[in-house]
Amino acid sequence: MNILFVASEAAPFAKTGGLADVAGSLPKELKRLGHDVRIILPFYKTVAEGGFAVSGGTHEIEVRLGGSPEQGVLRQTALDGIPVYLLENDRLFGRDFLYGTPTGDYPDNPRRFAFFCRWVLELLGRLDFRPDILHCHDWQTALVPILIKHEHGDDPLFRNTAVLYTIHNLAYQGVFPPDALTGMGLDRSYLALDRLEYYGGINLMKGAILSADLINTVSESYCREIQTPEQGCGLDGVLRERRGDLSGIVNGLDYSEWDPAGDRELFSSYSAASLEGKRANKKGLQRLLGLEQSAQTPLLGIVSRLSAQKGFDLVARLLPRFAAEGLQLAILGSGEEKFVRLLSGVAGQNAGHVSFNFGFDPALAHKIYAGCDIFLMPSHYEPCGLGQLIALRYGTVPVVRKTGGLADTVLDPRESPEPTGFSFGAYSSHALWGAVRRAILAWRDREGWETMVRRGMGTDFSWRHSALRYEELYRRGIEKRRG
Repeated sequence: MNILFVASEAAPFAKTGGLADVAGSLPKELKRLGHDVRIILPFYKTVAEGGFAVSGGTHEIEVRLGGSPEQGVLRQTALDGIPVYLLENDRLFGRDFLYGTPTGDYPDNPRRFAFFCRWVLELLGRLDFRPDILHCHDWQTALVPILIKHEHGDDPLFRNTAVLYTIHNLAYQGVFPPDALTGMGLDRSYLALDRLEYYGGINLMKGAILSADLINTVSESYCREIQTPEQGCGLDGVLRERRGDLSGIVNGLDYSEWDPAGDRELFSSYSAASLEGKRANKKGLQRLLGLEQSAQTPLLGIVSRLSAQKGFDLVARLLPRFAAEGLQLAILGSGEEKFVRLLSGVAGQNAGHVSFNFGFDPALAHKIYAGCDIFLMPSHYEPCGLGQLIALRYGTVPVVRKTGGLADTVLDPRESPEPTGFSFGAYSSHALWGAVRRAILAWRDREGWETMVRRGMGTDFSWRHSALRYEELYRRGIEKRRG
């Protein structure tokens, strides 16, 4: 199959979240399965300054948006032999951030990504590459399936091209006021219930859900959850309407990047066959973070965005209890100011037991995954989650809330004879503490704990399994498209 990934970010070129990991890892596995896979994304400032080998501009294409022209030039690079197309327009994409500054989103985001989507469709008419599948991701590329359905329905160029639309996080839908239509080159006919209309405004994700051949999200549990009023973010009715074309596939983990046996960021390498190196990593992490060096003290880790969605309101309520119980806590992340202030204060008052590290530090993240005994992910909701997969790979037992991809990837002793972690259901600090307490009791049984650790390390969440499921989904989309 010929597969084109249309995404607003892809690692290692541009990244703000899990979408970039998927768009940068899944194509490589699909290529190994024998498919011709390519990626297209904007030529951001981060790409221009990232030291990548980028070819000169070709295929200058003008797109008119509401009577106003925008020009874009094709540039190209590669990712492990996969062609990566880059749309260059310095005025729209040559900025310090992908979607907005720390004070808020760029107000012209509707125009920026409408231009990207329209330019992609124009470019496909000039390439010698005819995709069987356009795999689009999140609201930034939602206009691709919308335009194919409503403006290119009779275009032979797209007659045999199926569109799969992946929702990575339903909370971010591309909702804008109705006057944004003009800047996107759309007329008022799109302000209709069966198109983009959403409580008087427009919703790009809604339009993509109604327009794509197939829709999927990044875990089976999240797929079920978003069809309910509680987690549907206002689109549960639309998703239920398309439930026959909706599915969930859990994200994979790039084991070439996340492998404790060959990870150069660690104090010592190790594997499931020999855990001595993991103990050395705990000691090294404690020393690095100024924590008391004690093998007899449970060390809990968090690598996360600091937000209520990630469960930090629960963690905040439990911080005094963690300190009273003599536990150690290593936290890395950035996010909401109230949590930054709280964690900074607690760390200052509990030196030797709590280490809060603000910001994004990949090297420290690797050390936390390897050096901790227990990894916390008490998310309010979690479409898939990457942290628990890394923790399992590194033998750090996850404690998670039973939601979304966390529910699909972590097995609790209460539910499985072969557990890999601990989970809790109710979104409360009491329920979280109950799961943490069960984990600590299990940790004190060294033989049983190491059995669980090795089981988690041996669980296969590589992209291979997920890629095979996407392969099936692509074939289903092509069959549906071609009748």
